[in-house]
Amino acid sequence: MRVLVDDRGAGWLVRMTMLVAAVCLHGPASASTKDDKPMHAPLCAPTHHPFGTLPDGRPVSLFTLEVPGGWRAEITDYGAILTEFHVPVGSGSDGQPVDVVLGCGTLAGYLAGHPYFGATCGRVANRIAGGVFELDGRRYTLAKNNGENHLHGGLVGFDKKLWKATPRLSDRGPAVDFEIVSPAGDEGYPGAVAARVTYTLTPDGELWVEMSATTDAPTIVNMVHHSYWNLAGHDAGTIRGHELAVTADAYLPVDTGGIPTGAIAPVADTPFDLRPERRPAVTLGSAIDGLPPSADGTNPGGIDHNFVVRGWQPDGSLRSVAVLRDPASGRTLEILSDQPGIQVYTGNFLDGSVKGKDGVAYAKQAAICLETQKYPDAIHHPEWPSTRLDPGQTYRHTMVHRFGVR
Repeated sequence: MRVLVDDRGAGWLVRMTMLVAAVCLHGPASASTKDDKPMHAPLCAPTHHPFGTLPDGRPVSLFTLEVPGGWRAEITDYGAILTEFHVPVGSGSDGQPVDVVLGCGTLAGYLAGHPYFGATCGRVANRIAGGVFELDGRRYTLAKNNGENHLHGGLVGFDKKLWKATPRLSDRGPAVDFEIVSPAGDEGYPGAVAARVTYTLTPDGELWVEMSATTDAPTIVNMVHHSYWNLAGHDAGTIRGHELAVTADAYLPVDTGGIPTGAIAPVADTPFDLRPERRPAVTLGSAIDGLPPSADGTNPGGIDHNFVVRGWQPDGSLRSVAVLRDPASGRTLEILSDQPGIQVYTGNFLDGSVKGKDGVAYAKQAAICLETQKYPDAIHHPEWPSTRLDPGQTYRHTMVHRFGVR
């Protein structure tokens, strides 16, 4: 089945190939049969169903990626948003899989405003100081949607666009390709950008998010996947008891607006010391308590900083950058990425005002975001890995979510 959603007009074209939709293919073997280990069960192509209608009349769909064992991802073409991710409860249990990402149960919830739950953020995620930058001697002014700064692509960034969706059964597992064209001048950025993000669910329950972009004129790109994770369940409350290890020896200090100061500081002897070799493992509660709110209330406290990935090289290879663990359930989430940085955000601005799935009010520190990326505000720091993208180049960003279930 192929579903095309055209963001450039009000029309919505659906082309169906029933043979592809009806056929389930075998996934790769998890081990050779001579080792007496079972093959993976057959895999099926993604399915989809309506998820509502935009104010201009365009229909929105929700796509389901599912593999045997209880693993399931739900993704909508509005914002290329991951709305649900279900993880099995573990061996020897007959309980139902647990949804471990925060999100909204309806399209209306996303349209009403949300803190980038599960979204694809771009063109440039995170913050750009002052909402301005220069490229080849020309000054560009962007939308300011975070005080005096630009955040996550602006007022109508990639997270608020309707993407063209193509579901398929890939060699790795069920997948959906999302594509969009951001015209020159969109939110103030130069050049037209063709962006793509692919979600894939493997037979082992790995969630792959692969992002890419090209341009017809020099511009900047730094796309991010922005899920909020609570391994105890999206409705389980705080993540203070979770343990976190980040493979980073340094982080970027920020000013009161969340803009990096330009320094690269060691994590040693700070609340940012989340190195995996620390024993016992660091709980998020202890790290959060080491970063209290400001007296005037403008800073809610907690972590919202970019960590510098240890040993990163611009070779496109995947590295383990973070491991999140919920001791109570025994679930773990390992993040692998090819990016030089990872933004750790402990949900400090959640305040219960946003009602999510099942009417749950998501309170402060109800989840954590682990956003692999190039460094925030990198356009103002030429010594950092560059966010510049020129014609003929392809921006690429891969992150893998690898789960462990006790």
